Amino acid sequence: MKHLLSIEQLTAKEITGLLDSAAHLKLQRGREGQPLAGQTWALIFTKSSTRTRVSFEVGIRELGGFPMFLSKNDIQLGRGEPIKDTARVLGRMVHGAIIRTFAQQDVVDFSEFSKIPTINALTDDEHPCQILADLLTIQEKLGIWEGRRIAFIGDGYSNMTRSWMWAAKRLGFELVVASPPSCQPPAEFLAALDAPNVHITADPAAAAMGADVINTDVWLSMGQEDQQEKEEEFKGFQVDADLLKNAAPGHIVLHCLPAYRGKEISEEILELHADTIFQQAENRLHAQKAILVALRR
Repeated sequence: MKHLLSIEQLTAKEITGLLDSAAHLKLQRGREGQPLAGQTWALIFTKSSTRTRVSFEVGIRELGGFPMFLSKNDIQLGRGEPIKDTARVLGRMVHGAIIRTFAQQDVVDFSEFSKIPTINALTDDEHPCQILADLLTIQEKLGIWEGRRIAFIGDGYSNMTRSWMWAAKRLGFELVVASPPSCQPPAEFLAALDAPNVHITADPAAAAMGADVINTDVWLSMGQEDQQEKEEEFKGFQVDADLLKNAAPGHIVLHCLPAYRGKEISEEILELHADTIFQQAENRLHAQKAILVALRR
């Protein structure tokens, strides 16, 4: 594995290997050695962040490296320099790059032109680091995902759901995505996915029926804040006590945060499942450390 650009590009063996490494690093925190000693990793963020920035900066430091944070206002990308030129400059100076931006192609191009390990820390297409943290949380809480039913309630074609669908394709668990019809994945995506274990519905209650994991995210992704009319389509898609009556005994609730209480999830349910949700947030650190270790040179 030279880069971490998407869940789509990972094999099942690579996913499980990263999760095993993340679990080990979590147990060994403070005693994991310094595999990034002497290395500088650039964090190039054109989208704001709390969990992603903090977890990567802490993770790089704990592994012995030095994080260099670069916002769009710190470098010439913010003034229109092509990504390939920025990549060719940084590729001669730093040891790896973590990019949080809008276009997936920017991350792909950066990896190609920089020739250094490149990590997708979120694009409009995928959020692979988050999915790895979520899978680690499921593994910790439920033991295995084989034979489990995972429901995603919300935007059916967001970066989160696309990554979840590819994870289901690779690992074989049942995934049911409940989304308003206008927010469901297009037929061409589902044809390319070709995963009979991934189901799409407009009925949240049907998706939650017997689910071991109920997952949700904000209805408006970053950059969509001006699309307030879209929120009207999600009436009835809130993860609340009524919806969870349909879930399997011992189910868990996930939310990648930030959460808008009273919209995609009720205050009551977020607080009831806060221990799991904030364990999920912590696991960003451990999953990303596993990625960094896997990509180090």
